[in-house]
Amino acid sequence: MSELKKPADRSRPPSPEVNGVDRFFRVSERGSSFGREIRGGFATFFTMAYILVLNPLILGSAEDKYGRQLDPVQLTTATALVAAVMTVVMGVGGNLPLALAAGLGLNAVVAFQIAPLMSWGDAMGLIVIEGLLICALVVTGLREAVMHAIPQPLKQAISVGIGLFIAFIGFVDAGFVTRIPDAANTTVPVQLGGSGTLTGWPVLVFCLGVLLTVGLLARRVKGAILVSIVTMTVVAMLVDSLADVRTWGLTTPAWPGQVVASPDFGLIGEFDLFGAFGEPGVGVVTVVLLIFTLILSDFFDTMGTVVGISTEAGLLDEDGKVPNLGRVLLIDGAAAVAGGASSASSATSYIESAAGVGEGARTGFSNLVTGGLFALALFLTPLLTVVPLQAAAPALVAVGFLMMTQVKQIDWDRYEIAVPAFLTIAVMPFTYSITNGIGAGFLAYVVIKTVLGKAKEVHWLLWGTSALFLVYFAIDPIEQVLGVR
Repeated sequence: MSELKKPADRSRPPSPEVNGVDRFFRVSERGSSFGREIRGGFATFFTMAYILVLNPLILGSAEDKYGRQLDPVQLTTATALVAAVMTVVMGVGGNLPLALAAGLGLNAVVAFQIAPLMSWGDAMGLIVIEGLLICALVVTGLREAVMHAIPQPLKQAISVGIGLFIAFIGFVDAGFVTRIPDAANTTVPVQLGGSGTLTGWPVLVFCLGVLLTVGLLARRVKGAILVSIVTMTVVAMLVDSLADVRTWGLTTPAWPGQVVASPDFGLIGEFDLFGAFGEPGVGVVTVVLLIFTLILSDFFDTMGTVVGISTEAGLLDEDGKVPNLGRVLLIDGAAAVAGGASSASSATSYIESAAGVGEGARTGFSNLVTGGLFALALFLTPLLTVVPLQAAAPALVAVGFLMMTQVKQIDWDRYEIAVPAFLTIAVMPFTYSITNGIGAGFLAYVVIKTVLGKAKEVHWLLWGTSALFLVYFAIDPIEQVLGVR
């Protein structure tokens, strides 16, 4: 999510090999040292630790079809547990300085798109299926076919659209933007604040948080997002103690009675693998498209992250290939399974691992440090759950900006690319649906290519997917014609 720096200087000669751990992780062979790996592990943790706050807030602020909300304390435990275990597994199994945790964007899909259609257990079951299918794609070698099926500009447009969607969620959660009910009490266009103006201390905290976050990002401060969340949480606690605040929303920034507590593993295993297919009012086509959306978002984001981190660390071989790529992708797929099985949403590789690489990490040993810090966070849940939405929402806006930067890679002079990309980006936030944006972009791409006489350039997988999206958008008239309703 964050911008990569230029590759670090790799001319430093390797230090002498010291022990079996050095040989296993190839620390000296890659020109690193245990000191650099440890520093890198700390840097990665502090750069991505914001997920311990944001993931519970995003998932915990949503309701499923039956009005049930997930417990923030249990979500924090699940998020930390999955990050700790899968980061260590990646370090030992993949030997890359690549940490994993619940994916931003993916958790938004689960919270605001999938959960309203079904129960939380059914939604997390779809995450498990997504992870298993990714593993199958890796094992069967179909990942290359899928990679080549989706044009690169559309992949970039999907990331940009998700970024705008996340930013919009941040504005809404903080109360900076609200919906305007009309006389019939229905939802119509949004407005600034609750009445056309910004009012209340919580919104002020959010605005200051946005300014602080973008300022830190502009200064290239490591861990900028986490620093902003912590700082604005302290500010919110001071405001709450000194001012008359009517409500903060879901979380009041008050110091907890205790800082350390035993982890609550109540959400572990709370998923139904095939429950979504039997959910009343949710068709099989919709479920399949939801799974496809999850796979698309997770799979391609992972590919870009793995290549980017390996390039940054100077680990690509002479043919430009990532070492242990198949194993790395398999572990990433397993992380998605673990995330769904623990109700933490799909876990994926983090581009924030570049912070650790910048500190010198070159091997999976740094992951042992990062994973250990996530394990320690399991016992600090009370401290992590005092963060109000207004202190965390600026991070969503910042992440939206970081994902938005990919828009510069799209060729806006070619309509056959620009129009599908625009529809993908615009439809996501405007319809509050990532699936709708992807579908609009795919259909526009196929139609324009056909109109221009370039239908043969469209991969057959994209034709099939677009056909599914056509059914998805036209499901109502189709059901009426078939007499299903």
